[in-house]
Amino acid sequence: MSETQAAHASPARADIVVAGAGYVGLVSAVAIKQAAPELDVLVVDAAPDGVWERDTRASAIAAAAIRMLTRLGAWDTIAPKAEPIREMIVTDSRTSDPVRPVFLTFGGEAEPGEPFAHMVPNVALNGALRARAEALGIAIRAGTPVTGITDRPASIAVELGAETVEARLLVAADGVRSKIRDMAGIRTIHTDYGQSGIVATVAHERPHEGRAEEHFLPAGPFAILPLKGNRSSLVWTESTAEAERLLRADDMVFELELEQRFGLKLGALTVEGRPRAFPLGLTLARDFVKPRIALAGDAAHGIHPIAGQGLNLGFKDAAALAEVVVDAARLGRDIGALDTLELYQRWRRFDTVQMGVTTDILNRLFSNDSALVRAVRSFGLSLVDRAPFAKRHFIAQASGITSGPSPRLLQGLPI
Repeated sequence: MSETQAAHASPARADIVVAGAGYVGLVSAVAIKQAAPELDVLVVDAAPDGVWERDTRASAIAAAAIRMLTRLGAWDTIAPKAEPIREMIVTDSRTSDPVRPVFLTFGGEAEPGEPFAHMVPNVALNGALRARAEALGIAIRAGTPVTGITDRPASIAVELGAETVEARLLVAADGVRSKIRDMAGIRTIHTDYGQSGIVATVAHERPHEGRAEEHFLPAGPFAILPLKGNRSSLVWTESTAEAERLLRADDMVFELELEQRFGLKLGALTVEGRPRAFPLGLTLARDFVKPRIALAGDAAHGIHPIAGQGLNLGFKDAAALAEVVVDAARLGRDIGALDTLELYQRWRRFDTVQMGVTTDILNRLFSNDSALVRAVRSFGLSLVDRAPFAKRHFIAQASGITSGPSPRLLQGLPI
């Protein structure tokens, strides 16, 4: 019998298969394995080996997620490369305006001595999580997409090309265009904003002092986020046609357009590497779970980056799913049964839909040049700036440290 025939005749087994070796997939795997070492966890990823090492982007990691990463043993490795966000300012203006009035400012502490967020290079975050997975004995198989799934009475057959793995639970953390979500027949609600987010890293002469800025411009938000050293990460929203034009332009044209939006308060600017653009939209899965399948991260929800909460929503998914799965395993319950997974869905769906609707409204409110709307929103921002309780609410939401029910890992507690 050939190896291929043997693989089909006698499927390999795992308690949990996690599809997607991004941050949400890796955190889910590490959190489950650390709390329940008896569970066999396999991570598979469609991307070829080493692709993650070429990611030049950075992400805003909220304080609650940092508590989780600390509990999972990853933050000590990440911290030397992370830059705390110490202050946030918000402006509302046109691109051509010579002065951008500041309508909202707040300090960056969730708790005394605890910044509400840090900027972390993606390669540092992914590398630290991979190291923790390896230390826990979690296999990560690159270049291995899920090509099919088949329901069985007490398991799910996960096809990995010529091989089949029989699992009790399949976690789909394979991105906003999730193939597993489609295979499971889970429908989505989708809105295309006709916008793209240009992502770039910029070096500048003067220090940023840990300040993050979000300029609301007619085309969409232009966010400047501090990195280690005299460098900043940009998330620059434009119409898709304009973003494509900017990326096709030569370096001088791009840097002139950038300078007009960024300004010269930090001195001369130099773009590091080649900017990239990503389409923006709102995608919400109608169901987060099916028997033996749980969606997490962008596979369950893709939102506009206007509030910087997309990745942190995914981390909340991972923390909640890990807690539900580990609790079920300890009680001897079926970790992939629908009644178990519905606990995770009930925990996460309302928060996700609420954030999706909030970012959708914010994008529609701020990505336009209506004089009346601009006047109303500027007045609203100035009122918030004068209301300490409102600022505290914004900080709590941005940090992920809220008074409502929260997964234990996000509180820095073990499962």
